[in-house]
Amino acid sequence: MTGAFITLEGGDGSGKSTQAALLGDWLEAQGRTVVRTREPGGTALGVEIRRLVQHTEGHVAPRAEALLYAADRAHHVATLVRPALERGEVVVQDRYLDSSVAYQGAGRELDGQQIRDLSLWAADGLLPHLTLLLDIEPAAGRARMAARADAVYDRLEETGLDFAERVRAAYLGLAQAEPERFAVVDASGTPDEVHASVVSHVRAMLEAR
Repeated sequence: MTGAFITLEGGDGSGKSTQAALLGDWLEAQGRTVVRTREPGGTALGVEIRRLVQHTEGHVAPRAEALLYAADRAHHVATLVRPALERGEVVVQDRYLDSSVAYQGAGRELDGQQIRDLSLWAADGLLPHLTLLLDIEPAAGRARMAARADAVYDRLEETGLDFAERVRAAYLGLAQAEPERFAVVDASGTPDEVHASVVSHVRAMLEAR
């Protein structure tokens, strides 16, 4: 059985972690072996990079931030993602290179193409078979985050709505440019409603492979 690489993207409060867990459970119920992971933080090195890039006090230069994410991606793909795919497993990942293009490219106002090229080099060209973009109005996503009792904010989540709007626009632009890879999912519904939409896209991708 061939492996499959599925990533979940979206702004803060779009429900990526919830949907990744639900999707993982559904795939396992279908008899698939699932590896759930995230960027940054999917490996021991990634945990340390995540701490550095998201919770360091004070300013982190945008280019330094982008390079730290790329370093995590290179190690993560080489040591966890590719081996799982080669074993025929399904990798369900919270954030990948599209996050870098949206957040460091549009959000931090760096060159999006340069960020994409850096990310692809770090990942040795690996692209997901399916990228699920959980799309939600930034204000609604931020309201969800604020309502969470366990909310812990990082440097990116403390940015303003203008930043979040640029990120959303970048994501939608990426999805429009690569419709064969992206599926845009309305993330404003209940977790069960969003999950049903996610499953429909994943089932179609798996049947087509």
